[in-house]
Amino acid sequence: MKSNPLAAYREVRVKTASPAQIVVMLYDEAVRQCDRALDLMGGDQAKNPRNIEKINAALGKTQDIVTELMAGLDFEAGGDIAQDLFALYVWFNRELMEANVEKNEKRVRTVRDQLDSLRGAWAEAATKAQGGGQAQFGVNIAG
Repeated sequence: MKSNPLAAYREVRVKTASPAQIVVMLYDEAVRQCDRALDLMGGDQAKNPRNIEKINAALGKTQDIVTELMAGLDFEAGGDIAQDLFALYVWFNRELMEANVEKNEKRVRTVRDQLDSLRGAWAEAATKAQGGGQAQFGVNIAG
């Protein structure tokens, strides 16, 4: 069995990441999956049965990631921010479901752009946490 250096790198990267860095990685992948779906939705591509399956898979992965982000919220430590994120994640999943049914690029792009904005905020927080004391993020990645 051949080893996959990229898979090994990813595994080490996740195992050594802080909780905030893991959240950033989740957002990175969610944005990447939205971009994949958007690429496949362009023009008449969305009508191709093979592309429909790939769009479904990409948006399904995005929804799985958003659900994982929801599950990681710590409502005690996060307070109103955690509540607001939860409501936003519920909205993201609903929009992604509707966008997938309709193959609606605009809805996917709206969610994608908001995920990317949140990703930027988390990346900044993760960087600040690395430089100083660990801040409370209102997220419990340990489960």
